[in-house]
Amino acid sequence: MRLPFALVVLALVPGAVDRTPPSVAAFRVGTDGRGFAGDRPLLATISPNGDGVRERAAISFRLGEPARVRITVSKTLRGHEVVWSRSGLFGKGRHTVHWAPRAVPARTYLVSLTAVDRAGNRTTLGAGSAQQLRRGAARTPVVRVLGVDAGFERPSYDQGQNAGLRIETDTTQLTLQLFRAGPEQVTTTARNVMNGVAVSDPLVLSWQRWRHRSHRVRLRIPALPSGLYFAQLTAAGGRIGYAPFVVRPPRLGTSRVAVVMPTNTWQAYNFRDENGDGWGDTWYAGVSSTPVRLGRAYLDRGVPPKFRAYDVGFLRWLHETGREVDFLAEEDLERARTGDALAAAYDLIVFPGHHEYVTRKEYDVVERFRDLGGNLMFLSANNFFWQVERRGRILRKIRKWRDLERPEAALIGVQYLANDQGRRKGSYVVRSATTAPWLWEGTGLVDGATFGHTHLGFGIEIDTTTRRSPRGTIVLAEVPEIYGPGYTAQMTYYETAAGAKVFAAGTLDFGGRARYKPVKRIISNLWERLSQP
Repeated sequence: MRLPFALVVLALVPGAVDRTPPSVAAFRVGTDGRGFAGDRPLLATISPNGDGVRERAAISFRLGEPARVRITVSKTLRGHEVVWSRSGLFGKGRHTVHWAPRAVPARTYLVSLTAVDRAGNRTTLGAGSAQQLRRGAARTPVVRVLGVDAGFERPSYDQGQNAGLRIETDTTQLTLQLFRAGPEQVTTTARNVMNGVAVSDPLVLSWQRWRHRSHRVRLRIPALPSGLYFAQLTAAGGRIGYAPFVVRPPRLGTSRVAVVMPTNTWQAYNFRDENGDGWGDTWYAGVSSTPVRLGRAYLDRGVPPKFRAYDVGFLRWLHETGREVDFLAEEDLERARTGDALAAAYDLIVFPGHHEYVTRKEYDVVERFRDLGGNLMFLSANNFFWQVERRGRILRKIRKWRDLERPEAALIGVQYLANDQGRRKGSYVVRSATTAPWLWEGTGLVDGATFGHTHLGFGIEIDTTTRRSPRGTIVLAEVPEIYGPGYTAQMTYYETAAGAKVFAAGTLDFGGRARYKPVKRIISNLWERLSQP
């Protein structure tokens, strides 16, 4: 068979082979009906709750030629996790594909598109990483699934103070009620649930006027004892959101013991995406220079990151053992004009959770408190690791304290060594039953004995002593070689000439196990010793 002359010439000309990627334009998102305030061509808000308003996202694009197209919707943390995709053959022209999710968490989701033409040429739209996006190398449509998103503007308030509560939700009616965390008699098993005891009557709010935009509610804080509280917000249809806050004591030193909640670290780990680019506004989403805004709602329906694992157990231990303490947010430590004022107010300051990010003022006053004989209890690990700077409501990461010639081991006794994201847990081995018998009283533990087993091991992140640990630091217990040779977690204690007593657990989840034996008795023994001036 003889080919037509034109085809023969075409076949012999190298430039005639189609190597041009398919043209894809006007890649954007929208929603059915009225949008939410702040929506734009690259951001659409939906609320698939069955009320017929903003139930699905409309993903549209225009092809310059026929192509096989795959659209994916992903959630991001440190990388991508595809939650939905659709593939098909599409002709030249404009097309719209709808995503109508069911039972997906409230957050933002990235939309990406890949088009392959008949010649196998490929066009991909959508950012592959936060770095790529923030360099301006890609424009990515984003779909925001709205829940009951709420956050207090400040981490702590005084009794009788007016608190600002920012709420975003699509509902006609909202019920608000305040709870105290800690006295509850139920076990918290899910990371997106806060349990507590009600301290106010339910307040029903008409929300029809605000269902299409954010709204700030002004709430007067009742006459409540110092503690950790949260607002529970229930939308019509049963959706729930939480917004935690601390009630400060009437004055520093109302009780002689202060418990400081890790409010800076909670926000540093908060993957909530406020600017709508699909990536969490956190240092852990791939760009360490990302500004972290304080006062944001948290993901997981408003529950602070790792709250169930690191904080709930200690809060319940406090209430079960009847301890009366002053609760402080990290900013409240800075209300003490100097470390001298802090030392006049408290005999003991407890850091029960993960206090990784501290300002210079916070470090200064706590160090001075210790130097004047104030006692410190660190029930987690990787504390006072990064210096941060707070300007207004923005938190920025500066440098590691050890790189500023103020290594955290010199204050705490140990400092961060390593982590494995919790893949391996280990048991503590007692090393000080003879040198610090007061710690192990009533536990039945002796030197060489272990506690913490497979289902209740310790680790995640670990601390160890260094040459900068204070002279006389005692290793109370160890989790030997938890990640291999050279990676041993150490629980420590030291005293100073001024009378300060400082304890550090050495593992990230020690305080969270406060209600389990023998940790419960160990912390009680610590409390008896360190709460005394």
